[in-house]
Amino acid sequence: MVDQENSGGHSKKPKKRFIAGAVCPRCSEMDRIVNYQEDGKNYRECVSCGFKDEIRLQSNPSELLTRVSTGQRKEAGEEPVKFIQPIKKNK
Repeated sequence: MVDQENSGGHSKKPKKRFIAGAVCPRCSEMDRIVNYQEDGKNYRECVSCGFKDEIRLQSNPSELLTRVSTGQRKEAGEEPVKFIQPIKKNK
């Protein structure tokens, strides 16, 4: 295996993706934060001021509890439907 950094080649740069709507915690600029992975860790970086920190992601985000996901759904009872005809007025 050839080491690209020592052989004069360029090392592969991580793919950086912008995070829509993200605000930089240092300079407060919106839409300037990029997300990328390097050495198995996730980072965010501001392209305006250079702010950079590691993002620690939860391994398994849990599903929000709702009536549907907890099985506590109430079934509607059956009721007869009555159709009401409007009364025609005579002039």
